[in-house]
Amino acid sequence: MSGTGMDVPLPVPVPMNSPALSRRPATPHDIPFLLALRQRTMNGHLVASGAEIDDAHHKARLMHRFECAEVLLHEGAPVGLLKVSRDALEWVVIQIQLVPAWQGRGIGAALLAEVAGQATRAGADLTLSVLKANPARALYERLGFFIERENGFSYEMRRKP
Repeated sequence: MSGTGMDVPLPVPVPMNSPALSRRPATPHDIPFLLALRQRTMNGHLVASGAEIDDAHHKARLMHRFECAEVLLHEGAPVGLLKVSRDALEWVVIQIQLVPAWQGRGIGAALLAEVAGQATRAGADLTLSVLKANPARALYERLGFFIERENGFSYEMRRKP
């Protein structure tokens, strides 16, 4: 991979009135798509935050808790990733990414609201990390997350049940 995110073609845009997405567990076969998706959706935020964008960093982040990854599908074609770890007292949204054609439609908000509801019913806190340069922070705050701490690149956010 060259690090541009353009080596693996991403799905073409679909109509706004498309049916709901389905999901399935990620497999090693999905790694090229998921790596390209991560590069395409995260490089701008990472650069703006002063963080690394090399292929090794992207792959390490993708492979972290890969067993928790679900591929989001539209008519069988991959269009995104949802990765959530679920432990007894705390759930962690590790990654949520959608191809650009699917962004801005409320899909990410709906997925997060679904996970937040499940975490609440389980009595678990829900946490996530967001890069300081990523405007998704506003969405997370609307969904009840608050900043618990920060580091040089990101905010660590939490939502109580």
